[in-house]
Amino acid sequence: MSNTWRSEYIDIKGKTLNRKQIELLENGPHSLSSSWALQAMHNDWKRIKGLDKDDPKENTGQFQSTFKKTFRKWR
Repeated sequence: MSNTWRSEYIDIKGKTLNRKQIELLENGPHSLSSSWALQAMHNDWKRIKGLDKDDPKENTGQFQSTFKKTFRKWR
């Protein structure tokens, strides 16, 4: 995803973000812990937009198998 979600998240959250969060959204992470914080904000943005739900049409039955089929291959 591009940086558009970041500016949109700033617009959505507005005054509830603190200075460090806004700086992180504008400049990106500079450490592992700041990348975790950015990922948490991205997940929050996806939740707000409704993008966190799995698409039921995606990957239906693609990787389904049974234990018996798998075990037969090992014999």
